[in-house]
Amino acid sequence: MSTTTQFKYVSYLWNEEESAKSAGDEVALLLYRSNLLGADLRITNYGGGNTSCKVIEKDPLTGENTEVMYVKGSGGDIGTLKRSGLAGLYLDKLTALKKIYRGLKHEDEMVALFNHCIFDLNSKAPSIDTPLHAFLPFNHIDHLHPDAAIAIAACKDGKKINEDLFEGKMGWVDWQRPGFDLGLKLEQCLKDNPGIRGIMLGGHGLFTWGETSYESYMNTLEVIEKYSEYVHQNFGKSRPVFGGVKITSIPKEKRMEQASKLAPVLRGFCSSETLMIGHFTDEDRVLEFINSKDVERLAKMGTSCPDHFLRTKICPLVLHLAPDENLEEVEKLKEKLTPTFEDYRSYYKKYYEEHKHPDSPAMRDPNPVVILYPGVGMFTFAKNKQTARVASEFYINAINVMKGAEAVSEYVSLPLQEAFDIEYWLLEEAKLQRLPKPKPLSGKISLVTGSGGGIGKAIARRLIKEGACVVIADIMEERLDQTAKEFEQEFSKDTFITVKMDVAKPEDVAGGFRQICIAFGGIDIAVNNAGLSVSKPLTETSLDEWDLLQNVLVKGQFIISREAVNIMKKQGLGGDIVDIVSKNALVSGPNNVGYGSAKAAQLHMSRLMAAELGSDHIRVNIVNPDAVIQGSNIWAGGWAEGRAKAYNISVEDLPRYYAGRTLLNETILPGDVANAVFVFVSGLLNKSTGNVLNVDGGVAAAFVR
Repeated sequence: MSTTTQFKYVSYLWNEEESAKSAGDEVALLLYRSNLLGADLRITNYGGGNTSCKVIEKDPLTGENTEVMYVKGSGGDIGTLKRSGLAGLYLDKLTALKKIYRGLKHEDEMVALFNHCIFDLNSKAPSIDTPLHAFLPFNHIDHLHPDAAIAIAACKDGKKINEDLFEGKMGWVDWQRPGFDLGLKLEQCLKDNPGIRGIMLGGHGLFTWGETSYESYMNTLEVIEKYSEYVHQNFGKSRPVFGGVKITSIPKEKRMEQASKLAPVLRGFCSSETLMIGHFTDEDRVLEFINSKDVERLAKMGTSCPDHFLRTKICPLVLHLAPDENLEEVEKLKEKLTPTFEDYRSYYKKYYEEHKHPDSPAMRDPNPVVILYPGVGMFTFAKNKQTARVASEFYINAINVMKGAEAVSEYVSLPLQEAFDIEYWLLEEAKLQRLPKPKPLSGKISLVTGSGGGIGKAIARRLIKEGACVVIADIMEERLDQTAKEFEQEFSKDTFITVKMDVAKPEDVAGGFRQICIAFGGIDIAVNNAGLSVSKPLTETSLDEWDLLQNVLVKGQFIISREAVNIMKKQGLGGDIVDIVSKNALVSGPNNVGYGSAKAAQLHMSRLMAAELGSDHIRVNIVNPDAVIQGSNIWAGGWAEGRAKAYNISVEDLPRYYAGRTLLNETILPGDVANAVFVFVSGLLNKSTGNVLNVDGGVAAAFVR
């Protein structure tokens, strides 16, 4: 092993000062190494690969020293791995399982026995790769899926290239599904090839090792660097990359425009069985592939590494649309795309029927996960944003593999039966069945206007907690930034985006919805919450103030709703519009002509939309709050003073005054309004539209009649 820390194709991230904090703690060093390796997507994919270490621990039952292996548990990610994500197992018990192993046809039964080998009672469930680490006699082991290595593992001459490149110092084990038997194959490969520094798994990935965490890290980097250098030296050497360019991409701005127009239509097709969230990318590696002469041939072949196609399906769908296709005529576009999707679903059903076993799980959603639009970019669709994004990352890894394999030899995908046996593996199905049940709003995309604070922020927070992806829109950049900082502490980065938007400006709204379609693929829930207030007598209300209220409250609700409905109709999935109006839409009060009139217009517009949109299964409902003071921007700009003057009380007495005039004698909080919005969009009221739900503590004058 060399001592260089200078690499071209991988990132050397080891920091002596940081690693010194874990000196003497091999498990801590395992976690440190794992996080570094997982930080470089050229080395392994999100959730892919696993790492391990072997240490001596005191057996709590006997008091004797015993060897324990700590390995990444099932379903974890090495880039974010923590101690809670490890499985700690007695090494001697794992080794003893060889005595009762009944052969390849029975190897799945071994997985349940791993639990009988657990040393650390706080262990994560052991993964299928556990024996692959246990049967190799090294203190530290890395199993990764580097693009360059898999490119060689997935090419026709991979075994010979591997042998020649490392002059016999890298082992090779032909493709086999991960499991107990593959662990035995690795063990035998090492016995047959003493002194090797790693083993390539055909079509799958790479095993490397070292006696210390740092040695394993360096060995891993050096091996991957060598594979990468070889692959890169061969790009374009014997033939153009991917056979050369077939079409040219349209300009960036036009690509984003086309993607935003097409995404809701594609989302509608992909959501025929389960509501899906989208992701889009037009990065250079994607464009190089989808614009090439070889895209059709290679896309049909499917991926090789099991980690890839578990998340991307066996192959993508390639659209036969011109990059500058007219996407405005939606019905014609749907007519054109319908046969494409029907063909894909038929192909997938045939794939299932021809390769299923008597005990195979039921066929899953036959819609594509990955959709390639030559000249524009790549869409991915999954049940949540993170999964859609990760599917995109995995297919980019698959592109890298195909590019490398075609450069050094000829790309070879897994046989369809092998692919099916991975995709519909009973152990994978069991893992899927253990996943938490979807939240009520899983798969839903929501826009909340005026959500930089107060009621809007509470609504956005509630919708995210219930599983929705949320677009936080506000005219005030400072409020947006503050809300984003708060939400970053509470939620995943995949659950929300922020958009600066003036709801009264059509160009702002159109631009905001383009961002929404690019980020998530469409819209299911639009909450019109943006507002402001002016509390003045008729004779003191200026025309500018009147126009401002009409613009933001009435015109803004109209523009947002119109844009949202256009997208909802493209999707064909129905939807919800919830308008946050006010008790003042129903109750006449002093010094409130401008605000009350605008609120009344909002209320009736909502009812008109409900009457119009029912045939499209788009529900329009109204929440009427009153006197929500906490965190509300509406009380700025003299509103509180105006209302206090109207009621002949002090500003400080307003909260108590408002609570005291209600039937329930309750103060209304932003969360109360958020609860009302959730009631409308949760699915419990899917057959209700045109309703008014008062959240005012009980104001008899506001009862709807």
